[in-house]
Amino acid sequence: MTAYNDAPGTEDGLRRSLGVNRRRFLSTCTAAAATAIAAPVLGAAPAFAHQGHGHGHDHGHGHGQALVPADKRGIILYTVRDATGRDPLSTGLPSGFREVFKQLARFGYRQVEFAGFGQHANAPGGSNLETVQGAKLLRSWLDDYGLRAQGNHGFIPSSWPLSQSDLDEFKRQLEMANILGMEHMGTGGDPTGSAYRADWDVAADKWNALGQIARRAGIKLYTHNHDAAYGFLLDGGPLDDQGRPTRSSGVRKLEYFLKVTDPKAVWLEMDIFWAHVAQYKFHTYTALDGSQRENVFDPAALVRRNNKRYPLFHAKDGVANTTSGDGYDMVPFGTGIIDYRTFFSRVGEARYRNPMVEQDNAPSPTDLAQSLNHARIGYEGIAALRK
Repeated sequence: MTAYNDAPGTEDGLRRSLGVNRRRFLSTCTAAAATAIAAPVLGAAPAFAHQGHGHGHDHGHGHGQALVPADKRGIILYTVRDATGRDPLSTGLPSGFREVFKQLARFGYRQVEFAGFGQHANAPGGSNLETVQGAKLLRSWLDDYGLRAQGNHGFIPSSWPLSQSDLDEFKRQLEMANILGMEHMGTGGDPTGSAYRADWDVAADKWNALGQIARRAGIKLYTHNHDAAYGFLLDGGPLDDQGRPTRSSGVRKLEYFLKVTDPKAVWLEMDIFWAHVAQYKFHTYTALDGSQRENVFDPAALVRRNNKRYPLFHAKDGVANTTSGDGYDMVPFGTGIIDYRTFFSRVGEARYRNPMVEQDNAPSPTDLAQSLNHARIGYEGIAALRK
């Protein structure tokens, strides 16, 4: 059995509506009470009690309509990367893709997002399933357990213009995506790490070209972003000693990327946790006239303005931490203060969105069952969200 800290905060005092100035909110936060919860990993989803913020146990007959339909509840396998990667000969815990798929399906998940295709050499299929044959094997296991692959954080060519080898590899990845039954294929990195508009223009040209290639293969190409991409674009004002702009029009980098990319070729996956970190970090910019201006980021509003551009989400939770530069500490989904009930209600299109539960820090070197335990908790949390 595994214990973890459950710190949701008070139901009203910590609950936030999106768009609130996070500095003001966090400056008045009180410490959330921590409660240790122990729950077995294996078996059908056990009882899970958690009140507040739309989180709680869900037997399938809760009050109100589910905000995330049952067949849309997914998980990115990065959350349980220790389980897919461990030696099945060294433990009785689920190990390797096949057994992890089986366990995730028992929890109730119906979708998965890959974060690569490597596993331990002793797992069925061997260490490298990043091949056409490996994709066929993975697809057979997904089908066995009623799971659908919805995306992958995989290969995006580094070259531009595209080298022939990069183009060939990109097409091979698209072939694998089709075998796996994916509707989407993407990456975990930003189109560019730059703050300058000229670099985002180059990135847009590249992604538009890649997106058209993917579209011809029947796949939607997406980029997944953390907080930095929601910082302000440097696109005007005095130039620095390298001839680069030093001030901003107030447009965020990813907002600009959405504007200059083809909506029929390029999609995005919002990591809702990191979007809230951006809300906390990037609230003020130096305007073209040199004045300081405030513009608090509203993640749900960005999705609504670009409705069909966001078919995928990462759903991870956090508790407030004013000593952290990010403003949050990551916790299992359903045990934090991010108001997912309000977020999913605001963005709507429940039959179009595909939320993937994620927790970057779920694996533990001392508690080998932790990541799967947290995956179970995450499923209970997302299933409990009701209108």
